[in-house]
Amino acid sequence: MDVEMRVYGWIAIAISMVICLSLEETNGESCNLYEGSWVYDESYPLYDSSTCPHVREELNCLKYGRLDKQYLKYRWQPSNCNLPRFDGKSFLTKFKGKQIMFIGDSISRNQRQSLVCLLHSAVPQARVIKQGSDPIINFTYLDYGVSIIVHHTTYLVDIEVEKIGRVLKLDSLKSGNLWKQMDVLVFNTWLWWYRTGPFQPWDYIQIGNKIVKEMDHMEAFRTGLTTWANWVNAEVDTSKTKVLFQGISPVHYNGSEWHEPGVTGCGKEITPINGSSSSLGLPPASYVLQNVLQKITKPVQLLNITALSELRKDGHPSIHNNAHGMDCTHWCIAGVPDTWNEILYASITN
Repeated sequence: MDVEMRVYGWIAIAISMVICLSLEETNGESCNLYEGSWVYDESYPLYDSSTCPHVREELNCLKYGRLDKQYLKYRWQPSNCNLPRFDGKSFLTKFKGKQIMFIGDSISRNQRQSLVCLLHSAVPQARVIKQGSDPIINFTYLDYGVSIIVHHTTYLVDIEVEKIGRVLKLDSLKSGNLWKQMDVLVFNTWLWWYRTGPFQPWDYIQIGNKIVKEMDHMEAFRTGLTTWANWVNAEVDTSKTKVLFQGISPVHYNGSEWHEPGVTGCGKEITPINGSSSSLGLPPASYVLQNVLQKITKPVQLLNITALSELRKDGHPSIHNNAHGMDCTHWCIAGVPDTWNEILYASITN
């Protein structure tokens, strides 16, 4: 296992060199946006969440009693360059007439809500219509013809109800015909793959003609991602459609991961982990994702937000949500996903 992880580590480094976003400094040296640290900045947050009408109840931390506000004041600072500040009007102008779709689980919805709040703060009087309902919701900015769409699908591959029950089909991806019509695709999946027993929304797994009751979930994740990768290679015209995959979004339930053994949950965390994005190891799912991405022959960019987000143990709702349960999985709005969208903005405009 140690050998395998070391191999995946070298793969991750190689992929980062190939597909991570780089900008040019004034001295001509390239800069990796994902290498850096969080710095306190009084000019943040980028918007007031209380004025954004699009925040879901489970992410509206200030509304549900979060008193500390320091978590809103941190800005991501790359080591050798600056991450451009999000410019909502520029975003809408550059993508006039385009459709941008987030595809994945509730973390995709988390990022989409951040983006529409960023845009609302920039153009609060813009005419916006909301269409559809779960699993597909579309926010269209009429003055710009820009659509921000989210397709909520936990596994990317299909789950179908059959006589035997709910079947997770690792080699079936029927939504692709809709996806490939978009101008920008931002994919994400992982959160539901490690669920077991009554918490998983399927009863059987199918690969080809083989149906099993259970298999290793990490291997199932790899197989499902490979189906998605093969679809990109075969079906997506990347000269017209930009394809990005969001890195694994980390959770913070185990204090030993940030050198506080015995801490369970993020309820008392009010500051980031000290250090840089290179100071922590990545979760195993990240190496699986990067290994699969290496097999795609078409240009697909990894939004490699895992390591920088791992530092933000303070960024989750914890009990400050409508359910009042301990949530160290999702992210407060405003908060960390705003940085993801700043990186997305830089990625798709350069």
